[in-house]
Amino acid sequence: MKKIGSSESEEFEESHRRQFSIRLNIFFFATFLIFTVLVVRLAILQFVEGPTLTEEESSITNNETPILPSRGIIYDASGSKIAYSIPTQSLYFTLNKDYQLEKNKPEFYKIVGDLKRVFNTYGDPDKKMTADEIIDAMDITYRKNFGYTPRRIKKDLSNKEIAYFLEHKNEYQGIEVREESIRQYSPDRVAVQAVGYLQGFSGVKATVKKYKNRSNLSGADKRYLDTEFVGMDGLEYMYQDELRGKNGVRSTPVNALNRADGRSELTPPEKGHNLWMTINKNVQLATQQAITNQVAQLRYQRGTGNALTGYAVAMEVETGNVIAMASMPDYDSNIWSKSPSGQQIADLASIYPNGTIREIYNGRRASSMVLLGSVIKPLSVMIGMKEGLFTADTWYYDRGYAEFGKAGHETRVRNALGEVLNSLNPTKAIEKSSNAFMVDMVGKQLVVKYGSKSIDVWDKYMKEFGLGVSTQSGLPYENEGRGEYTNLKAAGSVQAAMAYASFGQQGRYTTLQLAQYVTTIANKGKRLKPQFVSKITDAKGNVVKVTKPEVLNTVDFPPEYWNTVINGMRSKVEVLKNYRYDVARKTGTSQQSVYGKIVDNGVFIAFAPRDNPKLAVAVVIPEGGFGSKSAAPVAVKIFDAYDQEYGLDGIPKKNTSTSEGEEAASQ
Repeated sequence: MKKIGSSESEEFEESHRRQFSIRLNIFFFATFLIFTVLVVRLAILQFVEGPTLTEEESSITNNETPILPSRGIIYDASGSKIAYSIPTQSLYFTLNKDYQLEKNKPEFYKIVGDLKRVFNTYGDPDKKMTADEIIDAMDITYRKNFGYTPRRIKKDLSNKEIAYFLEHKNEYQGIEVREESIRQYSPDRVAVQAVGYLQGFSGVKATVKKYKNRSNLSGADKRYLDTEFVGMDGLEYMYQDELRGKNGVRSTPVNALNRADGRSELTPPEKGHNLWMTINKNVQLATQQAITNQVAQLRYQRGTGNALTGYAVAMEVETGNVIAMASMPDYDSNIWSKSPSGQQIADLASIYPNGTIREIYNGRRASSMVLLGSVIKPLSVMIGMKEGLFTADTWYYDRGYAEFGKAGHETRVRNALGEVLNSLNPTKAIEKSSNAFMVDMVGKQLVVKYGSKSIDVWDKYMKEFGLGVSTQSGLPYENEGRGEYTNLKAAGSVQAAMAYASFGQQGRYTTLQLAQYVTTIANKGKRLKPQFVSKITDAKGNVVKVTKPEVLNTVDFPPEYWNTVINGMRSKVEVLKNYRYDVARKTGTSQQSVYGKIVDNGVFIAFAPRDNPKLAVAVVIPEGGFGSKSAAPVAVKIFDAYDQEYGLDGIPKKNTSTSEGEEAASQ
């Protein structure tokens, strides 16, 4: 075996060291190169691409903002617009940076100053905004809105303001002009209290039960905005959901600082549905004018200045449709779109509520919810017959008064003017309006039959005819009335309560309740729900819902009882003498204390024609005196107006008049 020499061994080791050194140098160089690339890349990421990547990482959510829909239209029965929305332009501002930071405040105050200058230069002189008002509206501290929610700075921009902001759009980052709507009402003031009005959602969401949770609804398509207006009375409130429509949605990219970042995507809103009222504009205006004229005439004739208000409801007998509902005096409901002052609202406190369905006072004067008076007598007689206290053929001798109470301490109730009516059967007792008959034959006899339970018996009948219960009209704030016969402490005894109740001095009810009551008599026992909307249509005119007559309950009395009562509804009324239709009617005069003085209220119920009823009417004139002279003339005007529009005999007279006029002109 050959041995390797020392020189060869040294050469081998030297070669091996050189190769290892080369490999080591290559390794260190490669390592250096890799680290160099990494350092450079990290530097680029940190100093060049870092801000961009940070923003991209932050923009990971889309926030949805509701867009208000246009509110639906309210039409009268003939198709006239009664409440509608007109377009208006508003200026909105969306936060795109944190203006609370010191470095951004100069820019913020510049925007405020620019806006103030534009408003003062191009806007309505009566709608100028101060810097503080603009700052409050911009809400940079998020007191009112989320960071990404657009803030409304000013509504109802002038044309010059709109033109300026559109022309200088690029100069105002985050500012845009948006179209909204303002609610308008017919200048004719058609049933303003029944139609209702709108108020700002932000001012009522904490106090009105219906709206307390609307701002917290999940989903931008359902949520209410503080900037919108909502129904606060009448049909505007009752049909708020149908009229409002459905929100549109603006989807906006939002960064970690909760500010808008990027272009928004828009889903347009859906316009609200339209209501078609049962109220007829022409009949309604005739009703309003009749009350106004009658009150003025009463004040002039009597010279006492007592009568200040009047209320009337006209209801179709077959359908329950309310054709007219007037609470006078009324007002221009367009005031609500002009942000009325507290004093203006206070001045309207006794006018803007609907006095036909709730109790209101004109100043400190008479209540709108008066005692029934003699209009209760048809029902009083029916109760007497139903309870077997007498028959249709029973005769009673009227001495002009009736007495009740303990012997030697009797209380005497007289007929109106103390008139002695002599022999009466139930029909004549209604016609002649005998208080004595009602006390002796109904009130006192019920107590004999039922004792203390007579009050419950009486109350049951009242409610079956809609007196003391809701009419179920659906209108907000409706009063159920009150049967004061339940207050035995005030009455003194059960007998006293029933005696006064029998001729109408123990129950206060609304005009709508009286209309439902007389409609029930006309229908011979069917109590109908008052209807205010005949149909609902969408924005394209498609019918969404049709309202049908609804019977709430039926009072089962023999036909003889109804005929007895209806035949007795022939109160002496001068304005109905020789009237072209046979009108079933009952007058009433109730009393209440005003400033310690007893005043007479005029009450009147009627339906026509007697044998084929089409329209029922109830009229109340507080402090108007006898119902035959104060309330009845208003009812006649209502019948006349209905006859023109629809025909009490089924033939509208306005069409007949037009045809006759055209025929005469052609001859």
